[in-house]
Amino acid sequence: MKISIITSRYGLSGVPLAQLRFARALARKGHNVDYIVGYVNKGNTIPKIPNVQTIVLNKLRVSNMVFLLIKYLRNEKPDIIFTAGDHLNDIVALAAIFARSNVKISASSRVTPYDTYSDKIFSKGWILKQLSRLVMSRINVLTCVSEDMVKQYQTIFKNAPHQCVYNIVNDSLSYEKIMEPLEDSSLFNKSVPTIIAAGMLEPWKGFNDLILAISEVLKIRKVQLIILGEGSMRGELEMLIKKLKIESEVKLIGYVLNPLKYFHQADVFVLSSYVEGLPNVLVESMMCGCTPVSTDCPTGPSEVLKNGKYGYLVPMHDSKSMSKAIIKALDSPISAELLKEAIQPFSEDKVIEKHFALLNKEGK
Repeated sequence: MKISIITSRYGLSGVPLAQLRFARALARKGHNVDYIVGYVNKGNTIPKIPNVQTIVLNKLRVSNMVFLLIKYLRNEKPDIIFTAGDHLNDIVALAAIFARSNVKISASSRVTPYDTYSDKIFSKGWILKQLSRLVMSRINVLTCVSEDMVKQYQTIFKNAPHQCVYNIVNDSLSYEKIMEPLEDSSLFNKSVPTIIAAGMLEPWKGFNDLILAISEVLKIRKVQLIILGEGSMRGELEMLIKKLKIESEVKLIGYVLNPLKYFHQADVFVLSSYVEGLPNVLVESMMCGCTPVSTDCPTGPSEVLKNGKYGYLVPMHDSKSMSKAIIKALDSPISAELLKEAIQPFSEDKVIEKHFALLNKEGK
């Protein structure tokens, strides 16, 4: 079967990484797979995937991809397209209409629709909402990466047909990455527990709350915090660390190519976000054996952690509660058996099976 996996931009996290894993998994199943990327972010290189053809359109804006996608559909005639991201989903549907293609489209939404759509007339969110309504019928299967997000779409669009299908996170190559050696093993002080976090250093990730929480934990016991990632808040976070006089216990080590091998060395992973789609990084940390602590933000963490069965949930903007949860996670870690159970819904076999079940059901 000829299958196209499309993403608007390539980077090493989020949607592009999820789509890359999906392309790799489908190729392993014996499908003829094209991995189509609108634009490659500066400093990134798309890895070679066995039995997958990578096509880079070199279009920074999603809207500029439409004519190239029309040409692609007419020439390559794929059987199925898997696309991710509301803007891109609409462009793919438009391209299929203009190309008069019979391709089946499975379109996944990855961020909360409350941040995407608007009822303010002629605003960008309003225009996108009208476009989505127009092309929605051309999309065969509409999915979201969490059950909570499905409910949100049902409030935005009347009779929204969205269904939940998770991203592939739990795959064989990820386990290979977990076991890669660290370049600098001295980064981790093995004499104290390690708390780890990862993500863009941006306001919605809540790293200031995490740093405040660690300062509270340090009043009770010795720990170290390692934060992976880069972003606009680095200077502000460094100032906060200095103000709290915890420079020796908190390290901002910047962007890393393979965060999994760092997670594998840690005891507790903390997600301090105020908003998520479905936090893949939470699943990745559990794959690596970390006990998770997460804000109960919309959407995804409570779903991934089954309301606290597989980890510790805390309110947003509450560093005191977060510090208490971190201490609980250190004193009562989640067992390896429960962590293994928690990540099963994100395995490639289960995710692919659900995608094709929905497509086959739609085709009947």
